[in-house]
Amino acid sequence: MRFIKSAAILLWRIWFYILMIVPIVIMLPFLIVFTSSEKFYPQFFICARIWAKVIIFGMGFNIKVEAEEFPERDKSYMLVANHASMLDIMLMLSVIKQPFVFIGKKELGRIPVFGFFYRRTCILVDRSNQRSGMEAFTEAQRRLQQKNSVCIFPEGGVPDDQSVILDQFKDGAFRLAIEHQIPIVPITFHDNKKRFSYSTFTGGPGKLRVKIHHFIDTKKLELTCRKDLKERTHKIILEELKNPSFT
Repeated sequence: MRFIKSAAILLWRIWFYILMIVPIVIMLPFLIVFTSSEKFYPQFFICARIWAKVIIFGMGFNIKVEAEEFPERDKSYMLVANHASMLDIMLMLSVIKQPFVFIGKKELGRIPVFGFFYRRTCILVDRSNQRSGMEAFTEAQRRLQQKNSVCIFPEGGVPDDQSVILDQFKDGAFRLAIEHQIPIVPITFHDNKKRFSYSTFTGGPGKLRVKIHHFIDTKKLELTCRKDLKERTHKIILEELKNPSFT
């Protein structure tokens, strides 16, 4: 029985990668055009949301959102969430309707097909290279000046220790938010680790709960406030992970 369950989970996970690739192949002509220039980014973002929802619902997940506020159109935000799964990217795209740009790890750019468009549309960071981090920060500033929002998983990656509920946050997101005077949008993903962790023979279809918290205003804050801002955001998400406000 255990062998059958493990085999079923393995096939289900293989299906995840098929779902990643097939919509990209179907939308390929549009994606090539929409990634040819940054002026087409809103159109690309629509395609990205379709891709994300095909994966989420094709894997048998259903999303449940509780929001204290929703981002408004034509405003820039700093979206920050806990990071525990590959689903985090798809779930963020599914939940947030306004175009935003991911700041993500360079390694994902190596995934066949997906990686090609990931490299063309996201801000990539090589976590082993300090210069890469500075270049990513500069690129994020440029995209914010274009009135885009930015999404960062401030833990800097999925914690190596699976027992860690929420790792410490890095400064980048909070420094950018203060410099550009844009609100922080704390977002908690409750079930991604349980439903689709990086352990091969775990997970399964089911509910994905998302909590969008009250935004944190950064107007009139100085860069010296970034530590307090970081700790405040961390506390909001950690408390929600420990004590969910909805089921």
